[in-house]
Amino acid sequence: MKAPEVGREVERIAGRIAANAGGDGGDYRTDSALGARRWRAAVIGNYNKHNDAEGTRSALLRGMDGA
Repeated sequence: MKAPEVGREVERIAGRIAANAGGDGGDYRTDSALGARRWRAAVIGNYNKHNDAEGTRSALLRGMDGA
């Protein structure tokens, strides 16, 4: 789980989630890192719509469906 190719795959999937979530014009970013035991990644966003937690949540779930 710590191999470089695993990290690239984790980053690729996070990128797809961010791209699909941002389809409505939102701004989503990714962050990934190699932890002590495995690669991990996060999709962070929607900086364009402040105080819209439900909209951000919906967009992230759409992004996960599309990944």
